[in-house]
Amino acid sequence: MQIRPSAAIRQNYNEVSSLCKKTKEPVYLTKNGEGDLVVMDIEAFHQREKMLALREALLSVEEARLHGAPGHSVEDVAAMMRTAIQEVTRGNDE
Repeated sequence: MQIRPSAAIRQNYNEVSSLCKKTKEPVYLTKNGEGDLVVMDIEAFHQREKMLALREALLSVEEARLHGAPGHSVEDVAAMMRTAIQEVTRGNDE
């Protein structure tokens, strides 16, 4: 976890930007010793958003299943997972 004072974004923007791009991890900025902001690379942000959307979709399907929605065969699930993985990994190539 990278933690920097909020002044780092003003004084060393390029350094913070490079750190975000290199590590693909967020940098936590503090103000007066307390957490204030999180800065991250736009590519990493988009990837994280895609993963969150996928988790939401999986949760929705599981909730529907628990409430009696018809199930899927193993083959159907395998095909859906391959499609989902392709969509997520395609974001890494862009």
